[in-house]
Amino acid sequence: MASPPPPPRELVDDVIREILLRLPPDEPKWLFRAALACKPWLRTISDPTFLHRYRAFHGAPPLLGLIDREPLVDRFPRFVATTAVPAFSFPIPVPDTISACPLDCRHGRALIRKVENGRQHYFVCDPVTGDRHRVPRPDAGTQWMVYDAFAIFCGVTGCQHLDCHGGPFYVVFMFRNWLLARTTMSAIVYSSEMGAWSVPATLEGILALEGIHDNTVYGRGALIGDEIYFMLSGDAGITKYDWRKNCLSVVNCPTSASYSGGVTLMVMEDCSLGLASIEHTRIYLWSRRVSSENNAEWVQCRVIDLEKLMPMVNPGDRARVVGFAEGVGIIFISTGVGLFMMELKSGRVKKIGKPRRNISVLPYMRFYTPDHCRLSSLRGSTDL
Repeated sequence: MASPPPPPRELVDDVIREILLRLPPDEPKWLFRAALACKPWLRTISDPTFLHRYRAFHGAPPLLGLIDREPLVDRFPRFVATTAVPAFSFPIPVPDTISACPLDCRHGRALIRKVENGRQHYFVCDPVTGDRHRVPRPDAGTQWMVYDAFAIFCGVTGCQHLDCHGGPFYVVFMFRNWLLARTTMSAIVYSSEMGAWSVPATLEGILALEGIHDNTVYGRGALIGDEIYFMLSGDAGITKYDWRKNCLSVVNCPTSASYSGGVTLMVMEDCSLGLASIEHTRIYLWSRRVSSENNAEWVQCRVIDLEKLMPMVNPGDRARVVGFAEGVGIIFISTGVGLFMMELKSGRVKKIGKPRRNISVLPYMRFYTPDHCRLSSLRGSTDL
């Protein structure tokens, strides 16, 4: 009996594309290995149409790692990988300087502040491509400005943020003026297309906390549509900045939430504002449900017992929540043992670094595909 004829070449190519399409983006080395297997696979994986399908198929960009915000001996921001990323190296491309501090990271870009001769300079960098743009320091009319919160995000209208690079961007600064009342805060936004900062939006009458001399903003902001939210110290509230309307307001916190173990703002699956707090060894997740313009309430949606998921040094060791990666449902928790990432859906926990106590983490999320680097330089790499 004669053997059946081989399937048409077009059918084989279609099957291979479908298989390659399903390689997990949070393990980018697999895609790189496949691209180096043979020339037909390289042509397929490097094809812009395939890459567009690949990003759309997987949705939100994967978490590749963290940009370290802690002071470093080498004075440069450092990338801490949470997965195997081939040919990915730091420092972020910033000019030689006395010090460089990452302020925020979102949509494939990092906002960096460097200090040189006592003056502060700001840069927006793409760690993968090496692109760098200088952002002018805001001229707020006085030297007594204390900048508390920062945000960088894509400025392309209608962008799904699957592969942001090379396009316009926005930068948000939130600050206090020490010549005015300590309960006064302001916010401004910079447009790379306009090359200019907006007029400050000012909010007065923020209640000061007893025993605290200022309402410091801490933690990374949560971006939802045209609004970005920052947490004030303690339970003083949450600032909401509508950057398109240039309007600043305050949102109340959950009244029964604990703030002793740190707080991080989140973007929930339904795109509502979320909040994660820790009391003793339990994480409490809250979601802000908005029924109308003037009617909103916080709803506790989940409680997670950390003692069953990650190690503690001793019973008195307090865990702290130090960050969140939007789109992939990953929360970052620091204990006396180390820094952990936890997937909220699966409950999977992974240790990724040393303990963090007083600083939030900056997750770096992006599709890292062969079109972002030269594959010829990787053929001899032992990392692949």
